[in-house]
Amino acid sequence: MPRCAWCSDDPLYIDYHDSEWGVPTRDPQVLFEFLILEGAQAGLSWITVLRKRERYRQVLFGFDPKRLAQMTDAEIDECMLDAGIIRNRRKLEAARRNAQLWLELEDPSGWLWSFVGGEPKINHFESISQMPAVIAEAEAMSRGLKKAGFGFVGPTICYAFMQACGMVMDHTTDCDRYPALARVPARHPNGCDA
Repeated sequence: MPRCAWCSDDPLYIDYHDSEWGVPTRDPQVLFEFLILEGAQAGLSWITVLRKRERYRQVLFGFDPKRLAQMTDAEIDECMLDAGIIRNRRKLEAARRNAQLWLELEDPSGWLWSFVGGEPKINHFESISQMPAVIAEAEAMSRGLKKAGFGFVGPTICYAFMQACGMVMDHTTDCDRYPALARVPARHPNGCDA
């Protein structure tokens, strides 16, 4: 099956590419998980984060923002000893702070989707060389998140977040996933179309 050129032959990467990347979601739990994981990726490769994702789910309370917001300094100290995650105190503290801020948002899903006008932005790139490093919508999201106090939400991270959650569909035109995702609406958590 033809895939985007960035997708290696790693089974974990293939599964992520084929089943998650670029699939529009409005589920706040999924959006929150990706926001935290994309922040953890800063300076690293995405495959590194994917390989540690299950352990992150265990130590970060299933990405439950209510529980993560209450994470103690002692729990962060414990995480710093866990080789199953990326041991970066600033990123872990940012995850806790981001969870606290997430809970203050009235409609986090709607707010994040507003940066693309509420609908997936469908690109038609023939190759990854045509993809920009960042887009205006990601820069706007980054400014909005930073203004609200979120950390590890630079424009590049926000663009990767938008791609992961299907706010921006960047599967290349030669990819097997492109035809279906070039026309799919964003789904609400209840399964209805947007």
